Amino acid sequence: MIGACSFAVAPAEDGQRLDAVLRARYTTSSTSLVQHAIADGSVTVNGHVAPKGHKLHAGDAVQIAHLAEHTDQRVAPNPALPLEILFADDDVVAANKPAGMDVHPLRLEERDTLANALVARWPELAAIGDQPLVAGVVHRIDGGTSGLVLAARTAAAFAALRAQFAAQTVRKEYAALVMGAVEQGGKLVHELAHQPWRRGRLVDARRLRDAERPMHAETTYQPVRRVGPYTLLDVTIFTGVTHQIRCQLALAGYPIVGDTLYGAPPVAGFPRHCLHAAAVALAHPRTGAPLRIEAPLTPDLQAFLAAWL
Repeated sequence: MIGACSFAVAPAEDGQRLDAVLRARYTTSSTSLVQHAIADGSVTVNGHVAPKGHKLHAGDAVQIAHLAEHTDQRVAPNPALPLEILFADDDVVAANKPAGMDVHPLRLEERDTLANALVARWPELAAIGDQPLVAGVVHRIDGGTSGLVLAARTAAAFAALRAQFAAQTVRKEYAALVMGAVEQGGKLVHELAHQPWRRGRLVDARRLRDAERPMHAETTYQPVRRVGPYTLLDVTIFTGVTHQIRCQLALAGYPIVGDTLYGAPPVAGFPRHCLHAAAVALAHPRTGAPLRIEAPLTPDLQAFLAAWL
């Protein structure tokens, strides 16, 4: 962390943007960290807060209260968070994430993610990963989705697990409660793309005139049982497109219960969509032995299903 300091803008920096000058002067930081410091008022120009694009003039006095560096981007431990461990050895940790909890923070100040809880148990995770704030986590599930998340305890295990995900050899199984009656299983194959006019939502790329970076997604599903007006499905994927299962099931006419983003109505008293990461099957990152880990349904989903029995 760069502490309180100041400098006068040099003649060569005259006319340059505030964020560009800070980034050039403080190479141990990053563009996003510089812009964050400017946005939260930690940087002033001649005693006044200025926007990141403010054009500096030679002789301006720039004051910095604090500026984070790359090495500061470590997940902070939070031992107060709930943590259900499904599997742990010297290489791999698997946790059952509750719905409503993000997998890892996007900003240094976040303290309520699964990664914060994992680092409190295994501090070495804070240094693992190929991006800041990953803390060894090798894949993601949505904040509103519950279930199994894997993290690596060593750099070698992280690289090996990431390679398996990239090669699409990791079998990921989900439990999905969907609207309506599903009588038989099937396979869904789509090219998905981000919907330009609704941020955070995917659509069938064929519905867009100029789809940006279509993503191939394959999802297989099998009905397990009827649950009142709904159907519980076993879902399997090897690809890993964001919102893949949610979007593809909705495109097939079976939106996930409670998934208002993809067309399902809200459910009174149940504030999330009914999707749970139930299991993974992969090769152990060090030994290569087959490894299967299962995550039981979280209490909120168990109670929701039991209400229909």
